[in-house]
Amino acid sequence: MVGSELKRQLQVDGHEIVSLVRRPPTSPAEVTWDPAGGKVPQSAIESADAVINLSGASLGKLPWLPGYKKEILRSRLQTAGTLAAAIGSAASPPNVFLSASAVGFYGDRPGEVLTEASPRGEGFLPDVVEQWEVAAHVTNTATRVVNLRTGLVLGKDGSAGPIVALSKAGLGSRLGNGRAAWPWISLYDEAAAIRHLLTSTLSGPVNLTGSTPASSDDITRYVAEKLRRPYLLRVPRWVILAALQEAGSVLLLTSENVSSTRLVADGFGFRHPTMQQAIDEFL
Repeated sequence: MVGSELKRQLQVDGHEIVSLVRRPPTSPAEVTWDPAGGKVPQSAIESADAVINLSGASLGKLPWLPGYKKEILRSRLQTAGTLAAAIGSAASPPNVFLSASAVGFYGDRPGEVLTEASPRGEGFLPDVVEQWEVAAHVTNTATRVVNLRTGLVLGKDGSAGPIVALSKAGLGSRLGNGRAAWPWISLYDEAAAIRHLLTSTLSGPVNLTGSTPASSDDITRYVAEKLRRPYLLRVPRWVILAALQEAGSVLLLTSENVSSTRLVADGFGFRHPTMQQAIDEFL
């Protein structure tokens, strides 16, 4: 979802895009790579001004069984590591490597405002994100590396999809106590922020989250109101944990008030500064 929107915006800007695919290419704009085998054509890396990595197995495949948790980690380390190694050994490296990361780094931190200087949290997802960012490290100092710590991307095909589907069915619900801070960003602004970071001087982790905090109840309630559907149900914390186990806790109940101050101070302006505007856009 993010890649498609980013591609659209980059093409509007006049950039030439080459996509790495894991099948035979179907056009000159595609190059085959094998991240599981650690292989990517060096010519593709050395002909690029920038490399953007958004790869990783979906967190939305529930529940997280032990084998799938290994795939969540493995898929991220393989893709980021393969690209970082190729960039590090390039004779003519790209100017910048933007690599996906996640606000899951911070873990459950109710009551805190989280910045890039905040320490990592505890648990499975903070462990994954820490290793993911390490895998994206490039030894070639000519390439600037940015870790894109992304929150909940509000778009019709993303994590908000199930919320919309339940609301349309009249099953809009408060999750737990509804007070968990959900670090959201609109789909347009997610891609626009990545475009901004292509020519920024920022490096290291950068939080990609909307500029106005919102709770899980704010978001689920607004979707129901916007769709003119009832919002009467409450799903207790224990039900979420019983049904989805660890994934339910991490994805639905974790509270992370993540600040985008560093991005804003670098000159980025949000098209959708409130979650209401972001939801209006895709609905």
